Amino acid sequence: MARYFTQDHEWIDVDGEIGTVGISEFAQSQLGDIVFVDVPADGRQLAKGDEAAVVESVKAASDVYSPVSGTVLEGNPALADQPDLVNSDAEAEGWFFRLTLADSSELDELLDEAAYEAFVAKL
Repeated sequence: MARYFTQDHEWIDVDGEIGTVGISEFAQSQLGDIVFVDVPADGRQLAKGDEAAVVESVKAASDVYSPVSGTVLEGNPALADQPDLVNSDAEAEGWFFRLTLADSSELDELLDEAAYEAFVAKL
């Protein structure tokens, strides 16, 4: 499974034509305690860069953007009752949604893990 990042601090794990999307450890640490997550509806069509979800913390509300174009398969149902999963496990159990990729070549525009770490180090 390949993992990519955006400069807006989303990650996507890609397995075949399915992508799982969430926010990075860095993003959740900047937000603080997560109190609410609004995930996209199943079947929603997203273009790369579309607002896909909203995450609210005690500090702020932030939009989560789709790193690639595709169709939402499912939002993470656990986040409705446990939004703090994003704080405790942002890059695994705290995922936001899964989608089918419309154009896998869009992944070429994203950062790999090393490039993302270098980007965050400059912030």
